[in-house]
Amino acid sequence: MDRILTGSAISSDTEKKARLQSALKAALEAGSIMRDLYEKPHQIQMKGEIDLVTEVDLASEALILAILREDFPEIPILAEESAGLNIDDTDRTIWIIDPLDGTTNFAHGLPFFCVSIALYEERQPVLGVIYCPILDELFYTYKGEGAWLNGKKLAVTQTDFLINSLIATGFPYNIHDKIEDVMYQVQTILPKVRDIRRCGAAAIDLAYLACGRFDGLWEMDLKPWDTAAGILLVEEAGGRISDFTGKPFSPFFDEILASNGILHDKLLPFFK
Repeated sequence: MDRILTGSAISSDTEKKARLQSALKAALEAGSIMRDLYEKPHQIQMKGEIDLVTEVDLASEALILAILREDFPEIPILAEESAGLNIDDTDRTIWIIDPLDGTTNFAHGLPFFCVSIALYEERQPVLGVIYCPILDELFYTYKGEGAWLNGKKLAVTQTDFLINSLIATGFPYNIHDKIEDVMYQVQTILPKVRDIRRCGAAAIDLAYLACGRFDGLWEMDLKPWDTAAGILLVEEAGGRISDFTGKPFSPFFDEILASNGILHDKLLPFFK
């Protein structure tokens, strides 16, 4: 409870505090499930040729939905495994949930996975919580209140040359259809930067950009729950988010370019 109270204390507004407390509680309790089951055998189902879902995805989502519905029964929820809301019908206030971002990592015993919870109003992010349970890193933000990690306020890097930058990316599940685009991007960008990393969870990539571990990232063929919480973290930490053409980003777009802001216009030409 102390972490929930500490996290929600970034705002003095009663409504903001209540929303943050609910999202923080849901993320921490879902993370506890993941941590408890991390090293145990998993029940794996296939949603696609390489797209997995485990019993932990489903248990985490059920717990998160139960907490949010109890606290805010009037707010509908868009969640990865149960959906339950038409993506085109999202102009109202909604929760957007990824109960386990990085399922493939989780299933293979890699510790890079997280819970992602966002609140949107009129398609704009107002709240974001990302919890990485193995590292016990709790990222959270509310619009206008900054971005935070375990009580520490975050800021993006000041890296101003591409050759000094560490850039993240991810590969789409339909990689066989996108292999030429993916390889072109990697071959074009890699020689211009210090290095490229792939964590396997877009929410973590965005959180790491917000806290200064990455200087930028790009990815294609994303779903709303992949980026919904992370984009507000980046913006509140001083970064910039767009699509590949430079237009303001929405989680309802399927491609993202994010950076510390300084490098953004230097990265955009690689995608034209």
